[in-house]
Amino acid sequence: MENKETFNYIVSEYERFRPAYPKEMFDDITDYSGLKQGQRILEIGCGTGQATGGFVDKGFTDITCVELGDQLAQFTAEKFKGYPSVKVLHTAFEDWNGEGSPFDLAISGTAFHFIEPEFGYRRVWELLKHNGSMAFFWTVHIPMYDDLHQEIRLHYRRLAPHLDDAALPTPEEIIEDRRVITDKSGFFKNLRVIEYREIHTLTSSAYVSLLNTNSKHRQLPKSVKDELFHRIQESVDRAGGTIHKEHRVALYLAAKA
Repeated sequence: MENKETFNYIVSEYERFRPAYPKEMFDDITDYSGLKQGQRILEIGCGTGQATGGFVDKGFTDITCVELGDQLAQFTAEKFKGYPSVKVLHTAFEDWNGEGSPFDLAISGTAFHFIEPEFGYRRVWELLKHNGSMAFFWTVHIPMYDDLHQEIRLHYRRLAPHLDDAALPTPEEIIEDRRVITDKSGFFKNLRVIEYREIHTLTSSAYVSLLNTNSKHRQLPKSVKDELFHRIQESVDRAGGTIHKEHRVALYLAAKA
């Protein structure tokens, strides 16, 4: 199980090593929602403001961000201090009073799975205008099976078998499960799912640094994690010093029912 507070303690690493969301995703969100400049966005779990920045770059700056982690909230508030209408609130979404509602669009990037669905979707529905939309998106881990990834998989099986991605649900199952959860909530209609795929090339050190921002890896005993990362880095270095990794994002768009 992921720990939703993990990222609060690795703010700079998260900002540096987590890949950005694809730019075309923000175009798809604004096209679907019909969002116009000056309309209001609610962001649930802004983290270091990666998704926030995607909207700010497009001129949408009326954003209320609700963030559980105090260090994450402080980082993002500082990051967007030049935009007075970007407000970052340090609070749990479940405890927040909804100040500033109703909103035109609710967004959440790789965060909404931490919120109990029955409460979460209902609460978002309550906070949106009658013609509002939601846009929730997640980074989805993609297992790869080339020789290098198969060698790395052996390290996991020896040191952290519960993290062997070949034994986990497939990306298709994960994406479909969230589609079903969203649809079954009954609070949204016209659900559309869009996937974005890119291949990223990382050095051995950058790859290990990326893994170190994953909460499940950070929950490993330090000695196990250090040995696992050492073996992974050695494998990548022996294979030429770089590793190719598919970066996939699944976007869920829906209108308030």
